Amino acid sequence: MRKALELDNAVAAELAGSEDAVLRTLEGHLDCDVFLRGNVLTLEGDAPSIDAAAAVVRELSELIAQGHEIAPGTIEAVSRALDEHESPSRILEDVVWRHRATKVAPKTVNQKRYVDSIRQNTITFGIGPAGTGKTFLAVALAAAALSRREVNRIILTRPAVEAGERLGFLPGDLMAKVDPYLRPLFDALHDMLDPERVSQHLERGVIEVAPLAFMRGRTLNDSFIILDEAQNTSPEQMKMFLTRLGFNSKVVVTGDVTQIDLPPPQDSGLVVVAEILGEVEGIEFVRFGEEDVVRHKLVRRIVAAYTEHAQRLAPELRQRRRA
Repeated sequence: MRKALELDNAVAAELAGSEDAVLRTLEGHLDCDVFLRGNVLTLEGDAPSIDAAAAVVRELSELIAQGHEIAPGTIEAVSRALDEHESPSRILEDVVWRHRATKVAPKTVNQKRYVDSIRQNTITFGIGPAGTGKTFLAVALAAAALSRREVNRIILTRPAVEAGERLGFLPGDLMAKVDPYLRPLFDALHDMLDPERVSQHLERGVIEVAPLAFMRGRTLNDSFIILDEAQNTSPEQMKMFLTRLGFNSKVVVTGDVTQIDLPPPQDSGLVVVAEILGEVEGIEFVRFGEEDVVRHKLVRRIVAAYTEHAQRLAPELRQRRRA
């Protein structure tokens, strides 16, 4: 079966992209052949595949008409959204943060769910593999909240497991000591703000970066607080951190329960907290899967391979941690 779709010239040019890269990506996500000649896009395949492909093309055309730049990742996001029976434009048009050439928006259904949860709930847990945007989106939302004066400061923290939370032997001041452990958070911040602005905020305490051990005994009001790599907290540390919550504050906890670095038989606070707080109002758990990985496509394959390997060894690993 064959179906021809006449496109607006601007839409056809955007879909063609650089050396047909977008078009080839489009074909790779559809179960039919795709040909573009001038402003006519031809689809060849069986009827259900052509109908599905036409829906993707219509959504892409609408996004282009609304001013969206179409990249290979956009096509993937549109395809996934349609598979989940969600509106692609509803997801991709939810711009969380803009800064110069940077525009941060969800790219998957789960990322949209995560963003909505952070806006609506006081505490949100984002649990899933690397590359799913857990930390990046949280930092973007924190920058947006600070710019709108919804909070007075951003607090970024992470357990320094590799140093056993004992950082005194490292050279330099506190910032120099914790820098290796908090570098991913700094990287995300510099993607959202000018380096000079980040430095000013750090000097004035508007942005605070500290290891988890330094949160003890504090009450954090008017703050947007992000705990990263939470799988490496103990249950006691997790309780300590969550009870730092003050008035007009928001907390985001991110982690990957498949990458626990704690020595056995130590339990992970991120694993235990889901059992304790799963039904508490105002707290939501958003779980990501390998289908939400938005880094290089090879990252998704790596995540999938490790997940499959972990599932095969699951009984053996449980026995090791108990030993």
